[in-house]
Amino acid sequence: QLQLVESGGGLVQPGGSLRLSCAASGFTLDSYGIGWFRQAPGKEREAVSCIGRNGATTYYADSVKGRFTISRDNAQNTVYLQMTSLKPEDTAVYYCAAVSRLYYVCSDPRQYNYWGQGTQVTVSS
Repeated sequence: QLQLVESGGGLVQPGGSLRLSCAASGFTLDSYGIGWFRQAPGKEREAVSCIGRNGATTYYADSVKGRFTISRDNAQNTVYLQMTSLKPEDTAVYYCAAVSRLYYVCSDPRQYNYWGQGTQVTVSS
């Protein structure tokens, strides 16, 4: 069974940090581009960051540039999202997704084949 599982979410104070993990089972991530998306209550799902198959290409939404870092460890079949200087507006459910296409628009959620169940990130004092 092909599955993505996110972990690492939680409650953190403004200015704090979290590291999210996206682990794959049933398939190897090195054949997939990976995206992190988030969805806050009442808002549409938005792209946060994406990384290409070999990790050489990355994308960050303007709202997280300089604060979030995406990375991947294909040997561990895991992709990470390091989040620092967190703000209350970063509060959302964070999802990772995998896309098998060689060419794709990484910020477009419609292009992804597999999705995790999401992990809640809450930034609050």
